[in-house]
Amino acid sequence: MNLMHEDLARAHMTARLGEAQKLRRGHQLARTHRLTRKAEQAAQQARFALARAL
Repeated sequence: MNLMHEDLARAHMTARLGEAQKLRRGHQLARTHRLTRKAEQAAQQARFALARAL
């Protein structure tokens, strides 16, 4: 009986770890997209500034 409880607890912990990893990956992807967008906007502004300077 005790082994069954241990197996159940282990399966539950594994599932929770999997969920946490998925959430972390999702947050990291969102952050990467945000940073990419910011970099693209900065590059665009730099191009406009250079065009105005010429």
